[in-house]
Amino acid sequence: MSSPLSMQTSVISIQSQVVYGHVGNSAAVLPMQARALNVAAVPTTLLSNHPGYETMRGRVLEPELVSDLLRGVEERGLISTSRYIVSGYLGSRANGEVVADFVKRARKINPDIIYICDPVMGDTGLGVFVADQVMECIINELVPLADLLTPNQFEVGLITGSEISSFDILQEKVHQIQAFNNARLVATGCVFPDTPYGSLENVVFEGGEETRLTSPRVPIVPVGTGDLFTGLLTANLAHGSTLTEAARNAASTVLNVVGRTAEQGEHEMQLGGVIECLI
Repeated sequence: MSSPLSMQTSVISIQSQVVYGHVGNSAAVLPMQARALNVAAVPTTLLSNHPGYETMRGRVLEPELVSDLLRGVEERGLISTSRYIVSGYLGSRANGEVVADFVKRARKINPDIIYICDPVMGDTGLGVFVADQVMECIINELVPLADLLTPNQFEVGLITGSEISSFDILQEKVHQIQAFNNARLVATGCVFPDTPYGSLENVVFEGGEETRLTSPRVPIVPVGTGDLFTGLLTANLAHGSTLTEAARNAASTVLNVVGRTAEQGEHEMQLGGVIECLI
């Protein structure tokens, strides 16, 4: 294996990439870089835009290509210098299997590396937006490998085969997930019967305790806010924040970005125009 580069990489981020808009690595990499992390961004897709538009160009990348890129990451010694692996939208089951194999190899090289899995499968109001085979791979292969999970409320339900209709049910089902390997977990975008009106909650599960963090809703919900949140969360953890502190700051920053985007009359997050919010 080649010797590591002099510029140490902090994060290996394996997610989708789009030309227009901000989802996947196109949302997560900039905030990590803005917070002084070096990021090796590995795409699972190359798309003109997210699929919420009437047309979409590009494609999900072949698993052979994703695997080859990750092998190059390994050959450059980036596993040894990295503190985190982050995965998000996969595009195919085969890409999920490639990620699982990479995480296992990485842990043999660097036992201290932390795997953060954003199990991108669906959302409330949108339903499931990945193929059944992708969902099966995430639930059966990636979730059990994760040190930290960042599912939204809907995805917690998918992982556990249940409907998360209350905070008590969320607690019960997250504890089921944690029984696999005691992974830490932040459930995002939650709304329960006792959630304050006009608010959303992010719930942090760590060390047998839960912390509910409440944020006001804004009139728009751009695609990619979950990817932005996970990028910010990772950056905050890398700088020594506790998980609760990291989640609180990430939620506040996402709220700021979305609020500024709404003020500008845009529907895609305007990361370039609000970069000072990310630092």
